[in-house]
Amino acid sequence: MRETSRKQAGVSPCAACKLLRRRCGQDCTLAPYFPADEPQKFANVHKVFGASNVNKMLQELPVHHRNDAVSSMVYEANARVRDPVYGCVGSISSLQQHIHILQTQLALAQAEVVHMRMHQATSLSSLAENTFDGVGWPSTKLMSPHTKSFFALDLVVDQANLSESLWSC
Repeated sequence: MRETSRKQAGVSPCAACKLLRRRCGQDCTLAPYFPADEPQKFANVHKVFGASNVNKMLQELPVHHRNDAVSSMVYEANARVRDPVYGCVGSISSLQQHIHILQTQLALAQAEVVHMRMHQATSLSSLAENTFDGVGWPSTKLMSPHTKSFFALDLVVDQANLSESLWSC
């Protein structure tokens, strides 16, 4: 029985050759992409695409593109095992629906923030009109003398914060 140099070096056959029960030589096209320690990786690809088709596809590609092609085949094969009808298209569709829902929720939250800021601005402006006289001093008919100074200071601070927050967006 002749052994290849892979066997002599103590390297086990790649996952593809092991599954297909064939000798794995140094020139094995599948060995760099389907290592022996990841047998399920090739098993799913073989189940979906077939070993012959995978081998043909890899041989037709330049070496620098083969890793990307194997990654794509593994992704699609795993998706097909999970969902035989839609595969990765089902995952993509689900993610697109989730994005749409999140965008709608974000738009509603932003509209609510604008509505609340507008409501706060109108409330403060109507409060300022009813509380202060034309010169900017608190009106004595709405407040007791004890609260005039505190209210005037709070209103001035609120108006300063409102102008910053409305235009900081």
